[in-house]
Amino acid sequence: MTLVVIGPVTNDLVVIGRESSNKVGGATYFQSFVFEKFYNDYLAIVNCSNPDLISDFPEKQKVKLILKDDTHFFINEYPDEQNRDYRVQLSNFAQIPILKSDLEKILPEKIDAFVLNPLNRYDFPPETIDYLKSFDVPIFMSIQGFLRIPGDELNENYGIKLSNFDELSDILEGITSIFLDEREANIIGECSDVDEVIITNGSHGSRIISKDCETKIDAVKCEDIKDSTGCGDTYMAAYIAKRLNNSSIKDCGDFASKIASEKLKRFGHY
Repeated sequence: MTLVVIGPVTNDLVVIGRESSNKVGGATYFQSFVFEKFYNDYLAIVNCSNPDLISDFPEKQKVKLILKDDTHFFINEYPDEQNRDYRVQLSNFAQIPILKSDLEKILPEKIDAFVLNPLNRYDFPPETIDYLKSFDVPIFMSIQGFLRIPGDELNENYGIKLSNFDELSDILEGITSIFLDEREANIIGECSDVDEVIITNGSHGSRIISKDCETKIDAVKCEDIKDSTGCGDTYMAAYIAKRLNNSSIKDCGDFASKIASEKLKRFGHY
């Protein structure tokens, strides 16, 4: 049985204060390092136009590439080095959807669960999500990408705005758990179609809303922050790894907070 993690791999520019660096990114990329350590039986399925981006994954044999004609590009800028909760983002909003026909050729025979990581609204068409739901296994989803729409254009890239849309309720119906931050939670409002809603809030911790209760998770303090890009993706993967091993919501949240704090101490991935 295999955990299948699906979403774009990206070519990113990270700007912290006056320092900048080019890095591989994308939620599936950051999560693969967590799963490699804590849930070894996984398969990462990514889409992009540059096969060289795969070489940075922890285990290339566990990555399958859907070759497209473009690659997601993000600029992640942290103007205040002392406040990594504040980020300015730009993106090229690549339109390279992952199609049912792409996945039919490469999915393993037996699947434990899916992790879906859209980076914009084009990545997972409704037909693809319906196809994955038909496997009748848990589906964990980051919904940030579904809310992103292009804002002002700057140097051929676009600022990122967040907006709800009517089709989101159909997408979320039957999803096991969704991951988002407080700003995104305010945009979509109450979500009763999923079993768990995991809401992160940077250095202020996180909260997990299930059908029974709300569980608050304290952030694990990090005194020496190096790089916060991918921290939310790391939290998500750590939570899922624990949840699939039947740990309690509180234990999963505490573990995810700890691993996310460890990520903050490192440039790049966990």
